[in-house]
Amino acid sequence: MIRTLRTEHRIRTTVVASAAGVLLAGCAGGSGGSSESRAINVLMVNNPQMLEVRKLTADHFTKETGIKVNFTVLPENDVRDEISLHFSSPAGAYDVATISNYEVPFYAKNKWLLPLDGYASKDKTFDQADILAPMRQSLTADDGKLYGEPFYGESSFLMYRKDVFAAEGLTMPAHPTWQQVADLAAKTDGAQPGMNGICLRGQAGWGEVIAPLTTVVNTFGGTWFTKDWEAQLTSSAFKSATEFYVDLVRKHGESNAAESGYAECLNDFTHGKTAMWYDSTAAAGSLEAAGSRVKGEVGYVPAPVDKTNSSGWLYTWAWGVRKSSEQSDDAWKFISWASGKQYQQLVGRTTGWANVPAGTRASTYANPQYRAAASAFADVTRNSIAGADPRNPGLQPRPTIGIQFVGIPEFSDLGTKVSNEISNAIAGAQSVDQALRNSQELAKEVAKQYQKE
Repeated sequence: MIRTLRTEHRIRTTVVASAAGVLLAGCAGGSGGSSESRAINVLMVNNPQMLEVRKLTADHFTKETGIKVNFTVLPENDVRDEISLHFSSPAGAYDVATISNYEVPFYAKNKWLLPLDGYASKDKTFDQADILAPMRQSLTADDGKLYGEPFYGESSFLMYRKDVFAAEGLTMPAHPTWQQVADLAAKTDGAQPGMNGICLRGQAGWGEVIAPLTTVVNTFGGTWFTKDWEAQLTSSAFKSATEFYVDLVRKHGESNAAESGYAECLNDFTHGKTAMWYDSTAAAGSLEAAGSRVKGEVGYVPAPVDKTNSSGWLYTWAWGVRKSSEQSDDAWKFISWASGKQYQQLVGRTTGWANVPAGTRASTYANPQYRAAASAFADVTRNSIAGADPRNPGLQPRPTIGIQFVGIPEFSDLGTKVSNEISNAIAGAQSVDQALRNSQELAKEVAKQYQKE
């Protein structure tokens, strides 16, 4: 999960102001019979690939279908609040919104989303079978129905400097364990002036430090909750994983680790300040982009493990339809286009194959043009996604879906509060024991309501 909170803060005022104008214009769009009056309102997160959709829609989708699309674009925190507000209301202003696999279980349970199975099965050009199985599974709720179509997907993997490893006479295992990574971090610490062995997120936020930490917890044999909703944050496995993570980043991680998230680690890695980085597969596009200081010098291997065979997370920004939308047919047409093969071809032709929203379709990884542009990381990304199991990410049954998060609405608050405890431990302000004792009490309070159901 890529979170750029500082960037969001800088642009929040501008985007919200412009979005308000778009929304007013969007609400004026009707659903009459003529093609000129057909319009849908789409609410989406402000990442670069979504902005590319907005850029291409009028000259392609609208020109082909006659359906006007009114976009509202907001930062991640704001867009989640806005989606919750409008999708929970029968009179909501939006027909389509970007949702993630985090929201799907409880949005579906609350009956805020329109099932898409019927549309997907009838639309033969969309080719639902081409969607990677983990993505289909992560967007399917407990009732067995599909509630979203992925726009792009990601897992997590380990990135390392091949040139630094070669200079130090080190070899990265094809499938490293976390202990091997810790050993390599110690050996590459100081390999170049100002270089640390590894970068790991330490910044507070359920989408920051909690995401990678939870994958370590999973592979060490831990879990946030048992299948019966017993909180497990003080269990031996959860404690062992957290102590390992905190110890590794404190000994061989980046400077100011407690303040470092995805953006800071990306900056450190591209500027030669760290030899390894464990994070989102989506980072590879930036590392291999033209002008990158480390282009061609980076190796990519699957997420490190301990007791499990794989440990990469799974995340997708997907399109969902508000259940009470009166424009559901046109909403599907937009989704079919924006998540379809033809859109990927369009992006490849107009902006380059490296910019294609990947991680969702098998055909993407069979496309020779994409493979040429993403040869350094395409296969390991595909395999990382394929190996992710959001229903069984660890050694024991879970009460709900999720790898790097727990699929309940309370987790955004719980995860953020726990992240503050972990960040304080990374900063040396308290022990891991104290952080987990505090976190256990928070988790127990959340679990109580589910134990009563």
